[in-house]
Amino acid sequence: MDNILTCDNVVKQYGDYRALNNVSINVPRQSIFGLLGPNGAGKTTLIRIINQITMPDQGAVYFDGKKLHPNDVHYIGYLPEERGLYKRMKVSEQALYLAQLKGLSKQEANKRLTHWFEKFEISDWWNKKVEELSKGMAQKVQFIITVLHQPKLLIFDEPFSGFDPINANLIKDEILELKNQGTSIIFSTHRMESVEELCENIALIHQSNKVLDGKLSAIKKQYKTNTFEVGLHTTDKDILLTDLKEKFKVFPASFKSLEDDLKLNIQLKPDENSRDLIQYLSKKAIINHFIEVIPSANDIFIAAVKNNLKTTVEV
Repeated sequence: MDNILTCDNVVKQYGDYRALNNVSINVPRQSIFGLLGPNGAGKTTLIRIINQITMPDQGAVYFDGKKLHPNDVHYIGYLPEERGLYKRMKVSEQALYLAQLKGLSKQEANKRLTHWFEKFEISDWWNKKVEELSKGMAQKVQFIITVLHQPKLLIFDEPFSGFDPINANLIKDEILELKNQGTSIIFSTHRMESVEELCENIALIHQSNKVLDGKLSAIKKQYKTNTFEVGLHTTDKDILLTDLKEKFKVFPASFKSLEDDLKLNIQLKPDENSRDLIQYLSKKAIINHFIEVIPSANDIFIAAVKNNLKTTVEV
């Protein structure tokens, strides 16, 4: 697969603390890549290395087919979690200044900024000082500044922070549009619902190590447990529940239903499948609800972190 970015066995050490331990990731071109992990896992350190804010102690980073070079800063856009706008500067002055740092002429920067400010319906903010803006308004301005120079790679660290649902959806749509136009995107967030919506590939870092990596769809298959959520209508729930427990692993389930069903999660053995379960259940009750339990990104995140903690303790 063609990758826009490759991190190869990256190590970063701060005194006795190893922030990254031989971390390798591949970010496919024109994709949205989820860089995930708990606070303090090492994500921000890796992002800073990609942006050349700091350098790796070991390993290498390759960008667009070549070893990362200082000039590549012009082809990367970075929206950090901690925002960095100067509060007392006018929005227009600051936006123009930062755009020119990314290599745009004043005339081209003005043209692109006008387009984005009109698109976001924020032209009235042009001559306001940043300190006059709400957190969400300032966030919109910084998003524009980040994407203005049309970089090949965009790195968003918690891009929805400070946004109400309407504006969060606006930014989400813009991220998808940028991807469709050919931009590659690294997306770091704790909002797993956003990962579900946006990311095709993910990597999970925990305690400085990469513990999970790959296509989200493939990882979901890996974490499936052959479990099915069912709603059953029967005249005698107790008898049916007893029968089911004798044959399967059965757990209570909670989901919305129009019927007064017996709601269960039923886990099958590896050699059993949904057809076997449906055939058995149809002889016992009316099936009003039947769906395979697919692990969410949040489920996977929690399971992978717990597993890594357990492995670390055992070692």
